[in-house]
Parts: sequence; structure tokens; C-alpha cells
Amino acid sequence: MNEKNIKFWLKRLGLGLVGILLITAINYYSTSSVKAQEVLRVGTEPAFPPFEMQAPDGKGFTGFDIDLFKAIGEEAGLEIQFQSMPFDGLIPALQSQNIDAAISGMTITAERVQTVDFARPYFQSGLAIAVRKESKNDIRGFDDLENKKVAVAIGTTGAQEAAKIPGVELSTFDNSALALQELSNGKVDAVVNDAPVTLYAIKVGNLNNIEVVGELLTEEYYGIAFPKGSPNVEIVNDALDELLKTDKYRAIYQKWFAGEPAKLPLVAPALQGEAAAFSIASMFPPLLNGALITIMLPPISIFFATSGGTLLATASISDFKPLGWLTRIYVDFFRGTPLLVQIFMIYFGLPSLLQGIGLDISFNRFSAAVTALSLNSAAYLAEIIRGGIQSIDQGQWEASQSMGMGWIQTMRHVIFPQAFRRMLPPLGNEFITMIKDTSLVAIIGFEELFRQGQLMVATTYRAFEIYAAVALIYLFLTFIASRIFSWLEKRLNPVRRASKKSSDRIASTQEQVAG
Repeated sequence: MNEKNIKFWLKRLGLGLVGILLITAINYYSTSSVKAQEVLRVGTEPAFPPFEMQAPDGKGFTGFDIDLFKAIGEEAGLEIQFQSMPFDGLIPALQSQNIDAAISGMTITAERVQTVDFARPYFQSGLAIAVRKESKNDIRGFDDLENKKVAVAIGTTGAQEAAKIPGVELSTFDNSALALQELSNGKVDAVVNDAPVTLYAIKVGNLNNIEVVGELLTEEYYGIAFPKGSPNVEIVNDALDELLKTDKYRAIYQKWFAGEPAKLPLVAPALQGEAAAFSIASMFPPLLNGALITIMLPPISIFFATSGGTLLATASISDFKPLGWLTRIYVDFFRGTPLLVQIFMIYFGLPSLLQGIGLDISFNRFSAAVTALSLNSAAYLAEIIRGGIQSIDQGQWEASQSMGMGWIQTMRHVIFPQAFRRMLPPLGNEFITMIKDTSLVAIIGFEELFRQGQLMVATTYRAFEIYAAVALIYLFLTFIASRIFSWLEKRLNPVRRASKKSSDRIASTQEQVAG
């Protein structure tokens, strides 16, 4: 066989192998797509009872929405896999196709239809106002909420409607349970939320001081959301139609609610409206307002944290052992528990506990944020300061004492100035960390930079553009803080200062000689 024939057969062999690989790949991906059709990843927020909530045994979810989607899965021959996520993250997750569908008492609106597709409505609901019992005669409708404090769940139609009330002071929370707790603690005048959820929460949530006033304020329809162009919309619609024609839907409804289910339309009436247009320029004013609040928090918190951390560091190195033990307990607690939990304890837990024993004490969101950040940071700063002080050679203590200097004088004039220079790098890191940690106070509705971003995503559903802008602003703030601390380190460096003075003297001498 000559060289020409060998090349010919090698080409044929290569083409054959390529063909086999292509056929294998096509079969693989077609099989994968079939499997993907058989399994539906469904996002839900399990903090919206009785529609979706954690099962009593802690395994999986339960509720009207959960039972309904399981029935849809059985009807359509789909395996349903539920995934827990925050409500305002459901639509971004659909846009990125991290989930195939979302069911979480989501109202069908013209704005949401711009970014996701909905199956036909599966539940009729409406907004209601919840108030403390002593206020039920003063608040009966939206008109009575003018210039009042109102709590809402972020991204809900209740939040959108409440924002239209003249003079309203809005507090947004990640879910309706936190909003109702805010009302129970007496920090707001009312909560605007979906009526079934509010009534269920009052019934089972030990909220005896709250009740719903008036009739339903709006007529809304819940829908199952899908990514744009999803083929699963038709599949779910067919299954839902079949459930509505039989008694299966009615049986699920009456498991969770009293009475007969409402007659559901094929298309939600809200889709007759028009969505507001989104512009990049419109997102900067609220983000800059949030950035100003973010800039305020770290300096105030670090001031209190440094004062507390210095006291804790001093106590930890004192000869009085019980004081050292108490300091260690404090430091271990605040370093060993998440800052998010501490924020919840201070803002929601303490007022509820104190009111339970007859003390009407509560924190506003700013003071709660500063308190939580300060207490948490003080624990870290205590260790930084203690380490800085103990890094100074013991001989300097002894030399100062031999010169007749007391403990305070030694600390002030000898030890602390040297220790402070060594503490600057970790202090800078702690300050930068605090700038980023301010995003956690968004959980209590404090409208700093990250919260402003969340609020905008909840209404525009432009997650990437908005969160990218938020990230850039945080990067700018941390970069400025980093540069300031780098300048301080160089400024306080004794070697650099001595070198600069020497250079200045040489330059002065040369000028005198030249003169």
C-alpha cells in the first residue's frame, strides 16, 4: 500500500470517527433533554403559609401551592423537585434558568410578564390591611394609611400598592412573617399583604394583638411562572385545566381553605395594563442614596466598636481573672455566631422579649444596625488590640515603670503608639469588612445600598445590571477605604519618617552650602 492510499484511508477513518462522535453527542443531548422534560425544578419561598411552608417534620415543604404542583406533576407525568429561595430571587432565577418554574403565591402582573411567562391563574386572592387591635377603628382602608408607617414584603403587589399611598413611610422585609412581627412589636401602623396569608399567620403565629380590617382591597390572581418561551407552560396549563375540570383542585383547595374555590379566568385581568419602561439612568439616584447611608454606618459603628474593643482588650489582659473570663465569653459569642442572627436578635428578638415582660422598648432600624455592627466588630477589634498590645516587648513595660511611669502613662505614651502602628493593617481589614457587612442590615428593611438594589430588582427584574452597579459602588467604597489606611500606614511608619527627615536635612544643608 503506497503513501497515497494510506493518507486516503486515514482521512476516511478520521471522518468516520468524527461522524461517530457527532451521532453520540446528538443522542446524548437528546436523551438529556428528554430527562430534563421529565424533571421540573420548581422554586418556592417556604415562608408564605398556607401556600408554602416547611413541613412539620422538617423534611421538604407543604402547603396549598406544594400540593397543587405535586398534583400537576402527577397529571403531566413530571417529577417535581422543589428548591427553596427568597421571593425576590425567583424571577432572576427563572431568567438565568437555574429553575424551570416558580410557585410562591406570585401575582400575575403586567410588569412580571415582561420578563417571565405565566401559566393560567390558579388562585384568586386580594390585598388586605392588618393592624394592631387598638388601631382597628382608625384604619379601614388605603386612605387611612396616608402619612402612616406601613410594613410590606419586598417584591410583592402589597409593596407596590402601599408605595402609592401619599406620605407613607414604607418598611420592606424579605417575607410577610417579618412584616407582621414588625407590626406586632408596634414599630409600624399596618401591614399590607395578601389576605389568605395574613389571616393564616394571625391564626397560627401567636399574633393575638393583630387583626385584618375591611374587605379585600384588590382582586389578584396567582400564577405559576416560567422562563420566557418555556415549553412547560403548555404542559402545566393542560394539567391544571384537567385538575380544574375534576374535583381534584377543589379537594386540594378545601384541605387548606374554607368554602368553595373561586371561578378562575383563562387570562389574568392585570395583563391588560402596561408595564413601566426601565432605563439605566433611573437606577442611579436610589443607589446613590443607599450608598450615602452605607457610608454613614461604618464610621459611627467603628467608633463605638473601637471604644468597646479597647475596653475588652484591656479587660482581657488584666490580672483580675473573672474579668478576663467575661471578656472571653463575649468575644467567643460574637465571633462564633453569624452577624445576621445577631441583627435578628437585636431588632426582632429583644423588643419582643422585653415587651413580653412589660417593658415597651424597641430599636429603630438605624440604631439596631449600629448596635449590631458595633457589638460584633468590638469582639474582633478586642482581639486585634490585645494582640497589638501584647506584641510590644515586655522590656518596654519594665523600662517605663523604672522611670516612674504608671500603667496608664505607659500605655498612652509608650505601648499604644507602637501597638497602633502594628494594628493598622488588621484595623483596615475590619473597616473594609464592615462596609461590606452593612449589606446584611437589609434584612431588617434598612434601605442602604444593597437594599436599594433589592427594591429595584423587585420591581424592574433587571437583576444583572442593578447588582453589577451595586457591586461597583461597594468596590469603589472599599477601594477608597483601602487607600486611606495604606496612606496612614506609610504616614506612621517611623523608618519612613526618619528617612524623610534625614533627606530634608541633607537637602537643607546643600541649599545652605550652595547659597
